[in-house]
Amino acid sequence: MIDDSGDRKSGTATAHVGKQYLGSVGKIDRGVVTVTTCWADERVYYPVHARPYTPAHHFPQGKKDPGFQSKLQIAVALAAQAKAAGLVFRAVAADCAYGDHDSFRAGLHAAGLAFVMALKPRHGTWSYGTDAYTPVDAAHALTWTDADHPGDWTRIERTFRDGHTATWWAAEARLGWWGPDGNVRLVVATTDPATLPAKATWYLATDLPRPGSPRVAASPYLPADLAEIVRIYGLRHWVEQSYKQVKDELGWADFQVRSDTAIRRHQTLVNCAFSFCWNTWFAPPPPASVDPTPEPDTPSRAAERGRDRTSSAPTALLAPRDPGRPWLAGALEHAATLLASLDSPASTQRTPGTDRRRRHRQTS
Repeated sequence: MIDDSGDRKSGTATAHVGKQYLGSVGKIDRGVVTVTTCWADERVYYPVHARPYTPAHHFPQGKKDPGFQSKLQIAVALAAQAKAAGLVFRAVAADCAYGDHDSFRAGLHAAGLAFVMALKPRHGTWSYGTDAYTPVDAAHALTWTDADHPGDWTRIERTFRDGHTATWWAAEARLGWWGPDGNVRLVVATTDPATLPAKATWYLATDLPRPGSPRVAASPYLPADLAEIVRIYGLRHWVEQSYKQVKDELGWADFQVRSDTAIRRHQTLVNCAFSFCWNTWFAPPPPASVDPTPEPDTPSRAAERGRDRTSSAPTALLAPRDPGRPWLAGALEHAATLLASLDSPASTQRTPGTDRRRRHRQTS
């Protein structure tokens, strides 16, 4: 999965700061944008690489400077880096911010990476006369009567992580040189082929060949049917929703450093913490420790006037013994709380209880 994460940062002394679109605030503002890659399947996802994007004004020659790289170029480089590191993945998935660019798809193809990515419904392309000019035009050209007479559409049953299922419909469309047997396929997936609702319709470009296509013999990739194309792109949505929530809880944007090295170090630590949380989520629970029973207060001391009545810290947040070195108390409990949102659409909740004022590092 390829995405970018933009966070507001003021001033001019911080590396990578520039006026650009920031997804966290939904508008153009001054901040830092980082291109990220994430490995995912239906069960789990892990952050892989992150690289801050440096706006052109930081370079002497602007965009013509040899050191300048666009977000698209960074994304291709990170995907290739993941492959070189030995990660195995079926395809690169990205939203229309990347999928609409021919240069990005060409870069992935040159790197030997298959892709499944979204297009804007009105992303125009060259066409003959009355031929389809945009993905939505191509979708309207497909035949459909009803669920019993689907025409060009194929029923797809999507299974979500919480166990519920939903019926979608997918079809191969034609747009310019794109088609079922072309170098790039245009796949339309929707909940309603008759109306193509904007919030429940995907227009996907992929270079994975269609089963039975003449391209299968020459393609370096195994064929993928409509269900698999929809499955691959469908992973991006739940990853993006929960991934950003957890990153925010772990302090992705809460850095007060200025140099490039320090920013990258902070982001690496957040990614390591995120991976630790996943590891804890799937690890068996640790054995319960037996705490010694505290001695009850004597009546005379309990009745002593002016005694401090502050309650003790919850035992779940204290180390059961001398750890021999400073460490994060209650790390296992916090990790489970951070990941609780992954099984429901609700926002990530903070750790309940009286420890809210003890959110900083506790040491023995």
